[in-house]
Amino acid sequence: MSSSDRRTFVLGLAALPLAGCGFRPVYGPAGPAAGLMGQIAVDPAGTERGFALVGRLQERLGRAGAAAPYALAVSVETESEGIAITTTNEIGRFNLAGVARFALRDAARDVVLTEGTVENFTSYSATGSTVGTLAAERDAYDRLMRALADQIVTRLLASAPDWRT
Repeated sequence: MSSSDRRTFVLGLAALPLAGCGFRPVYGPAGPAAGLMGQIAVDPAGTERGFALVGRLQERLGRAGAAAPYALAVSVETESEGIAITTTNEIGRFNLAGVARFALRDAARDVVLTEGTVENFTSYSATGSTVGTLAAERDAYDRLMRALADQIVTRLLASAPDWRT
């Protein structure tokens, strides 16, 4: 048996347990997220951080028009905490914690279909120059918003069989 035939055989054996449990690819033709791209309008953000979160959600879910069947509202809270203090009482590292609450509504009926909360954190170093520290802070907030948005999308896709009509 050639090397490529063995790999195909082993991959086929590995997929057997998934076939019996009702596993379906989320974006597959019969998957719960099939045709979902561009169907969720994300409410606009009022802050720079919220703008980054909405941008990532639209990147992952597709940009929806005004006639989208679903609407997603998201609120974000962040908190910054100094965690590395030098012997001269200067903070050398910050942790950024974020909490995002989301609610997906049926746009026509204005009924909440699913809602939840996701949490994540990131950190950045404040040991460089002022400009470097500000750039690191901005980048850390962007990373945090991307992580929260990715978690929201994952939760929406996982719960799609429950609310998708």
